[in-house]
This record gives sequence, structure tokens and C-alpha cells, in this order.
Amino acid sequence: MTIADTDLTLVDLAGYLPEKRVPADYFAQYAEDDDLTGNAMFRAPSFRHHAADGETSADMMIAAAKTLTERNGPDFLDDIDVVLTHSQLPEVPIRGCGGEVAHRLGLRPSTVLDVHNGGCAAFVHMIDLAGALLRANGGRTALLGLAQNSAAQVFTQPQVRGKPQASIPGDGAAVAVIGLDRGRGSEVLGVTCHSFGQYSGDMTGVADPPRKYWEAGSGQLHIGFTEAKIAKVLARGNRMVPEVAIEVADTIGVAPRDLDWFITNQPNRIFLRNWREALELPSERHPDTFDECGNLFAVGIPVTLDAAVGDGRIRVGDIVMTAAFAHAGDFAGAAALRWGGRP
Repeated sequence: MTIADTDLTLVDLAGYLPEKRVPADYFAQYAEDDDLTGNAMFRAPSFRHHAADGETSADMMIAAAKTLTERNGPDFLDDIDVVLTHSQLPEVPIRGCGGEVAHRLGLRPSTVLDVHNGGCAAFVHMIDLAGALLRANGGRTALLGLAQNSAAQVFTQPQVRGKPQASIPGDGAAVAVIGLDRGRGSEVLGVTCHSFGQYSGDMTGVADPPRKYWEAGSGQLHIGFTEAKIAKVLARGNRMVPEVAIEVADTIGVAPRDLDWFITNQPNRIFLRNWREALELPSERHPDTFDECGNLFAVGIPVTLDAAVGDGRIRVGDIVMTAAFAHAGDFAGAAALRWGGRP
């Protein structure tokens, strides 16, 4: 469902990148020659950041939250009613890190929810969920925490780091505060989310020799890409992200080519180019952090938005469209906001 003229605002957001900055040469020294070498999906970014040994999703979210409180004051998070978290790779089986994040920040929310299935579109998904939960429970503000923590933990494994897919992901985190207060922050003009369950089985984790992810074994887990799967993901992603962005743009009465900014997830340069061309936008209005950060999965949108606000590109009054698709295409969402400045 597409919602226009919402009562939501994005009060503020902050990103975090781990200190360890890894050049493409690190992966080039291990590169293997396999069937996917040279595929356009796996053209490596110049750099990516890797979480430190032992640095968890919660650690990175807390680091991003510290930026918010340093900018807005120590009491900025005191009135949080809802905490939503998304970790690309939950460190503890079954549960996520939402409870830990709330506790470490000294919060007493009425609702804590770990959102696992939003994938690269989790930021939009969480905005939508936060609005629904706040309206239903009478709350005023929600904290969204997102972490991409699989680059250092999965893609540097000895059996994985030589694969073409290994050099693409980077680690990082972001937090955002969402509120039901039109007088504070950036108005969320419209949001839409769509689920496509028929594609949910097309993104798989594999190992050699084969095993279930919870079973002991010598093979190290990685993403099971094949030429056929890549073709399907390219076709779906090329279609889905422009579709949801145009859907929201139409609902709020703005022609896609008239958007001030378009910020998406960033799997690779091919998608970035195709998406902006579909919306008839020049590259300078479609910022990304791919060459510095790689594919940040769900963290890509908020980190890029934070960077573009921080360097002055996005100004008060600008309309920003965010859009993404998840996994092999089982979810897609878009949210538009009118940037209202920092609090």
C-alpha cells in the first residue's frame, strides 16, 4: 500500500563506518578464476570498510547513535517509544540486537522489534513499520538501527575471499529517529512497500561440501550465485526500484525527473546507472557511496543520505526519494521526504 501525506517525520540520522578501510587490492591477491569472474555484477569498488574483530552490530549502532547525541544533546533519545533494528548477520541465533541496543542506550521503549526480512530495503521498511507502531500504540518517536556486518565476517573467509562476490560488500551502520511531529525534522511525504514472496527462495547460502547453515562442516558459507540467478536478479532489480520510486512520486504529485535527489541501495554500478536512467535523472542527483563503502546493503541509503546532507548537497526544502529492493527481489520499497534540516 502506498501512503501519501503521512504524519511522519525523519527527525535526524547518522551513519558510522568502521575504521578499517580495505582497498580492492586485498581481494585481488586472492582472486580465483571461476565462471563469474568478470561479471558486471562484481566489478569491485575502490574501497570498503570492515568491522574490527569482535565489533558487533550493536557496537556499530551505538557508535552511530553517539553521533546523534553529540549533535543534538544527551537527552535526544530520552523519549524513544519504539526501537527497530536490522542486522545483516545477527550474531546470536534466533534473536537480533534490539534489546541490547535499547539497554546500552538507556532507553525504556514500549516496543522492541528486530526486522530481519527487509534486506537492502530495510530502511524504508522500518520507516513504514515505525509509523504503524507509533500510531497504534500512541507513541511519539522511534529509533531505527541498521548494521551491515557481514563483509569482514563472511567475505574474508579463506574459502570465500577469492570469489568475485567477496570484494563488493562493506560494513557500516546507521541510526535514525522517526517521529509523529510535523514541526520537527523532515516530512515523510509518501511511502510504499511491496512483498514478492515468489522470489524469496532465490537468494541462498551455500557451502562446499553442502550443509545447512547451522550444521558443522568444513565448507564456509557464501551466497549461491549462478549466471541464471544473476540474470534474474538484474531483471527484477532494474524493474522494481524505478517502479516503487515512480509509484511514490506519482502519489505525491512530483514527476520523477523533477526529484531533487534519488538515493538507492547500491549493489553495483550497473544498477545505479540503470535506475537513474529509468527516472531520467543525471548522475549528480543520484548520490552514492559505492566507491568508498561498497555494497552496504540496508545501510546504503541512510549512510549516503547522511553524507549528502553533511557535505551540503542536500538543502532544506529539497525532495529526496529513497528506494531499494531486497535479496533476489522478494521485497521493494520507496519513501519520499522533504528535507527539513537538522534539529
